[in-house]
Amino acid sequence: MTAAPKPRRPVRGSTTGRPLMAALDLFGRRWALRIMWELRGEALGFRPLQQRCDGMSSSVLQQRLTELQEARLVDRDAEGGYRLTALGKGASDELRGLHRWSERWAAELDEVSDEAPDEKAD
Repeated sequence: MTAAPKPRRPVRGSTTGRPLMAALDLFGRRWALRIMWELRGEALGFRPLQQRCDGMSSSVLQQRLTELQEARLVDRDAEGGYRLTALGKGASDELRGLHRWSERWAAELDEVSDEAPDEKAD
């Protein structure tokens, strides 16, 4: 199992140690952003989180949760559920901005495809 990327240390694709590069490495890992997204509203136990993540494998979920805990973005509450830390909530707030942008992007692409001439028309 690989350790969670950390700022000021080399990460995949970058030897600079820039915090942004470490964040991109962490969030670029399969399922990491989805886990963060699903935890944005409430703490979830392992199985409910796995179900919300379309039934991802338990080994991958455990690995990502471990990495997100090492990065101090996720921790466990008294009932054993996973939740975002203050740092994790800050990241989640930033992801909401990306979510809003992605909705505008999708709408613009929809407009362009609606305006494109029908390729089947003679």
